[in-house]
Amino acid sequence: MATLIDLAETPVRELNRALHTPTTTAWRILNPRGAHAVACGIREELGVDVEGHVGYYCAGMNQRARVTVHGNAGTGVAENMMSGTVRVRGNASQSAGATAHGGLLVIDQDAAARCGISMKGVDIVVGGNVGHMSAFMGQAGRLVVCGDAGDSLGDSLYEARIYVRGTVKSLGADCREKEMRPEHHAELAELLIAAEREEDPADFRRYGSARELYHFKVDNTAAY
Repeated sequence: MATLIDLAETPVRELNRALHTPTTTAWRILNPRGAHAVACGIREELGVDVEGHVGYYCAGMNQRARVTVHGNAGTGVAENMMSGTVRVRGNASQSAGATAHGGLLVIDQDAAARCGISMKGVDIVVGGNVGHMSAFMGQAGRLVVCGDAGDSLGDSLYEARIYVRGTVKSLGADCREKEMRPEHHAELAELLIAAEREEDPADFRRYGSARELYHFKVDNTAAY
């Protein structure tokens, strides 16, 4: 049976303290009502269900836990996540998965601007659309968009891979479309299965870095 924490009665600080020294592995959080920093810094293999909408930085710095938000999430959900799984059943605001190093972030509906900004190894699967400058400065990991992508997708991208099923409004600096080879179809299929999605990998296109920003070019001196 899950341990129940009602945020209408218990401060978030006390909730997070309990999650950092857990006595059980299953937790259910009631009445989050847009509270910030819910279920942050977990280091154990816990299952945490948040019943409602959350504010900024939910499940930030997550390690090993499985956190599910049964609602929408504010800015920076799963920010700096290291491992584990974070799922948002609704929409996510800007900077979802920012700087995350590992694990899997699943957003069932839409994500706003800068989804996956400076991602460093995390896998992100978005069931709907993403906003502008998603995967900006993405260094490693995979971003899967089952809907459409906004302006400047993959701007200043390093080695992260991006898969988009719908349309891309525009590509950012140094991001370009790349060939979908068999190994890419295979890894995409694994990501979709892990995210409990049913889309066909054959419907996606792949984007990555053109690697033109890696080196200084004397012809571009005037731009500096």
